[in-house]
Amino acid sequence: MSSPGHAARAAAATLLAGVLDAGRTLDDQADALASLAPAERARAQRLAGETLRHLGRIDAVLAPHLRKPPPAPARHALRLAATEMLVDGTPPHAAVDGAVRLVRSQRRATHLAGLVNAVARRVAEARDAWEAAPEDPLPNWLAGPVGAAWGLDAAAAIAAAHRRPAPLDLTLRDPSEAARWAEALAAEILPTGSLRRVAGGQVSMLPGFAEGAWWVQDAGAALPARLLGSVRGRRVLDVCAAPGGKTLQLAAAGAEVTALDVSPGRLKRLDENLARTGLAARVVAADAFGWEPEAEYDAILLDAPCSASGTIRRHPDLPHLPRDLKPLRELQARLFARAWDWLAPGGRLVYATCSILPAEGEDQAAAFLAGRPDARRIAADPKAIGAPVEWVDAAGALRLRPDFWPGRGGIDGFYATTFERAAPLRSRSKRPGGSTRGRLGG
Repeated sequence: MSSPGHAARAAAATLLAGVLDAGRTLDDQADALASLAPAERARAQRLAGETLRHLGRIDAVLAPHLRKPPPAPARHALRLAATEMLVDGTPPHAAVDGAVRLVRSQRRATHLAGLVNAVARRVAEARDAWEAAPEDPLPNWLAGPVGAAWGLDAAAAIAAAHRRPAPLDLTLRDPSEAARWAEALAAEILPTGSLRRVAGGQVSMLPGFAEGAWWVQDAGAALPARLLGSVRGRRVLDVCAAPGGKTLQLAAAGAEVTALDVSPGRLKRLDENLARTGLAARVVAADAFGWEPEAEYDAILLDAPCSASGTIRRHPDLPHLPRDLKPLRELQARLFARAWDWLAPGGRLVYATCSILPAEGEDQAAAFLAGRPDARRIAADPKAIGAPVEWVDAAGALRLRPDFWPGRGGIDGFYATTFERAAPLRSRSKRPGGSTRGRLGG
């Protein structure tokens, strides 16, 4: 019979192997959690996430007790045991026993039980080594650009923010009910309007979930849609819409929304949330480069695919996965141009990325503006979105970093900027009989 917590440990080990040995994201490994009860699923995700969040420090504590790197099953079992003992405060006997049972449950790893038992017991006594081990820095692919853009002190603060689990942020279907739901959920009403719940808990069991009163969405992710201003009664396109938080915002604000995304699988979550909240949107699974709208849109929100470097505190697997930013930057520029062609004259487009790299935000916006004479910037109004003035840069764009709001629990890194499309110029052309009249040009 399995010991308590074994199923969660086994799933967490599978998740670790997927990230570190196969280069798969945690989100792509939902199959590893499918058979677990909700509480076990949450524990597996949290255990794997905390291990990845502190991986360098954990390996530094393990290293003196290993003559050479052990096979993957033992390595991951020891990492999880170290997380339980040194991060979670799990009693050593329980963590050690769990690690030994974990390798014994794997047919080709049973011979590693003795090694795991011996090393895990030594780690249980390594509290001093844990305290002395350096914290994990930013990954190499991120450290250089972040330090160059924001300075070394900011880079260190961002790395520290990544090591802290993110709180649970919620966006309300009806913002006028903020006080009611804040009390029911034991949550703080943030200046931006999101609710923040620090305490844990199974999301589907929280008050208001079943009736669709809110959805999970980081406070930073909730701001780009609001840069469009009033969208009531307007045709709005959400490009790269999945998992759908911004689509729900736009629908709740009264827009006639089309949600476009290339991934049918990722749009399933949006369909579920639309049904739960009673909101309406047209959901389209299609490649943006092969799809054409029936008519131009009054407003467009493009949350472009990116490095997701602003969301590492929610996705601790990202620092451990290979990153090639050049194709992403090229895709961002192509999507930017594609979406602009669908915008009606006088309409607004918000370009956003959950990145802390200027190459995916500020640089993309500047390059777009330089090549589009029919585009002009609309500066963000921090007061209108409840943001501190320092979150809006000199160009009028919203720039968020994970080290902002440290006393409140932080915020995801985001870049968002608004462009308005100029109306076509009117020219005058000669008509038979010498008369003239205005003609739309351009």
